[in-house]
Amino acid sequence: MATCQVYEQAPERARQGERTVSTDELTGVQALERKHPGLPLAPGKVERREFEYIRHGTRTFILSRDVVSGEIVAPFCGPTRTEEDFLAHLQAVVASDPPATRWHVVCDQLNTHQSEALVRFVAQLSGIQEDLGVKGKSGILASMPSRAAFLSDPTHTVVFHYTPKHSRLSEPD
Repeated sequence: MATCQVYEQAPERARQGERTVSTDELTGVQALERKHPGLPLAPGKVERREFEYIRHGTRTFILSRDVVSGEIVAPFCGPTRTEEDFLAHLQAVVASDPPATRWHVVCDQLNTHQSEALVRFVAQLSGIQEDLGVKGKSGILASMPSRAAFLSDPTHTVVFHYTPKHSRLSEPD
């Protein structure tokens, strides 16, 4: 299903108890702190800030925006963007609305969005008991395309809708 159709059908799905979120990451965000406090406002002058700052490394944000309400759901902030980080974010998104009957996740084709951990999580939520195979060798887990096909199955409790490569349609901002 084309990304625009997923967005277009989101309000109707919401009336049926399904949620649609657009998910993306912001990586390498610098955590900075001003070294000195700003100078107070004075009549006829704008607030002034010192230019020096202290670096606190970088952070990664994983954000999901509800397509219908526009609200950010279960934002994640951490030092990395790994398979485990994305899985933890998705688990928090799903846990944010237990009555939801299905989740539609619009995202890009990043490898962490097609991971073994996601396949296992979606299979568990969807009540799938079959053998998923071995990552890189057999079954659904054999390759990224086979995992993406599984995650895109519209009968699952969590359905991934991948944007075309080089697209900005998944951006939550």
